[in-house]
Amino acid sequence: MIKIEIVNGPISFFTNDDSGKQDGAELIFNGRVRATEHGKNITALEYEQYEGMAEVELTQLAKATCEKFPIHDLFCKHRIGRVDVGETSLHVSIGSKHRKEGLDAITWFISELKKRVPIWKWAILEDGSRIPSECSHE
Repeated sequence: MIKIEIVNGPISFFTNDDSGKQDGAELIFNGRVRATEHGKNITALEYEQYEGMAEVELTQLAKATCEKFPIHDLFCKHRIGRVDVGETSLHVSIGSKHRKEGLDAITWFISELKKRVPIWKWAILEDGSRIPSECSHE
């Protein structure tokens, strides 16, 4: 099963209902806003999306992940708008038979999300100015 949501406001996490009887692993990733960006203190990140295209690409990426890796479920919520330091901006949950394929799938999914899905982020500095925030690491 695949569930994808792009939300403007706090993320409510997907709940674990213990129905995945075939799954030996459930991996949950919560990406939170750090207090610094490129060595500068920030107060928040601001996420923008290409409306209509971001959700389509995120869904296609989730389907591709389920085809590439032996996983059963992929749930993803990505936040847009202002996200303050310490708050969650990305929530991903994957169910798989074994931990290794789940870890491989979640790592690949998040890396590809940052490359392919048209969601951009701006770091809001303490003085209120904005600078582009780019992920340059894997």
